[in-house]
Amino acid sequence: MIALSTLDYASVFVFALSGALAASRAQLDLVGFAFVACLTAVGGGTTRDVLLDRNPVFWIDAPGYVILASAAAVLVFFTAHLVEYRLRMLHWLDAVALPIAVAAGVVAAIETGQGPIITVLMGVVTGCMGGLLRDVVCNEVPLVLKQGELYVSAAFAGAVAAFLASKWSGSLWHILIACVAVTFTLRAGSMIFGWSLPVYKGRPPRQ
Repeated sequence: MIALSTLDYASVFVFALSGALAASRAQLDLVGFAFVACLTAVGGGTTRDVLLDRNPVFWIDAPGYVILASAAAVLVFFTAHLVEYRLRMLHWLDAVALPIAVAAGVVAAIETGQGPIITVLMGVVTGCMGGLLRDVVCNEVPLVLKQGELYVSAAFAGAVAAFLASKWSGSLWHILIACVAVTFTLRAGSMIFGWSLPVYKGRPPRQ
């Protein structure tokens, strides 16, 4: 539980920063900053805990998560104007938080005795749901669904790597390193080099 709490705190803080940056792009007030930051920060973990029937949900059991996310919102509210390219920073913060959240989802599923399929899916849900909620609330095309972005696929590959690492050694550090190495590499490669999966292209019906 201590290991899971550490991962949750790390992902909550970084995701909260990305949520607050999204709020700055939408020109919200301080309350709006806090709302979007908290939604982004705890959205994935909340969905994970509800699906796994973990009671209470992690941030209800430890309200410090919400306080941390709110503090990140206040920080960004007073400093966002210093960042020239806020969208680029948002994407990079998201890329940093994603593998941490994926690893937290995998660890939570393992601790509740889930099998490999559910464990991997919980990693994907924990990593992706907060950013999805953030983009929907801020009226943006969800980053997880944008054409040419390795996001959900990066989270899936990282969750698989984390699960395999857990079977190999069971060490939290090995799980985290495997997840970060795979997820961040794919996500960063997508942003820098344009790595992507093939997309569907419609064709006119045959005459």
